[in-house]
Amino acid sequence: MNYATYNGGLTAEQFLFHEIRTTARLILDGKSPEEAICTIRTENLFQYPTEREISRIARACFKRLDALENPQLVHELAYAPVGIAKQINLYAMMRHNRVVWDFMVQVIGEKYLDQDFSFSKKDVNGFFSRLQAQNDTVAAWSEGTIRKIKSVLVRSLVETEYLDTVRSVTLNPVFLSEELEQGIRANGDLEVLPAFHYLR
Repeated sequence: MNYATYNGGLTAEQFLFHEIRTTARLILDGKSPEEAICTIRTENLFQYPTEREISRIARACFKRLDALENPQLVHELAYAPVGIAKQINLYAMMRHNRVVWDFMVQVIGEKYLDQDFSFSKKDVNGFFSRLQAQNDTVAAWSEGTIRKIKSVLVRSLVETEYLDTVRSVTLNPVFLSEELEQGIRANGDLEVLPAFHYLR
């Protein structure tokens, strides 16, 4: 897992649920990454208007699937009901991108631990202010990059039903799926459990 470095890849990668589910199914069918990309491109499985983005986004999906380090979670991401699979995709984003990990653990997990269900731009802005103060890489990002990453983080919370809309000011209670709980425990990532509102 890429704990050590922060990268701004989220600006282009987004939540990518349809894309990662498609990619996971191709991998489970036994295709190599190159074969999978070829299939995605020739059959237009991502339904993108141009081919230019396909290889780059597919490779981002492979990296995210690799970051799970858990074949069972890859299988669940491919075939579980949408709500469960989206939750696993969020966890894959966390393991692949340290910004997502830190945001979910330090902001969302802390709020659930404190029984604080309020959520606002202030929470997101405060997180990035702290990150910029602590890390030279993040401090060097442009305002535009940070704005896009903030948007992806909030939209990811909407995709996974933490928030009802991007303008919501209240976090919903979420329910950690049994499949993801088992995967998190198998990976030894117990510190992320509160981020999925699992407080036992």
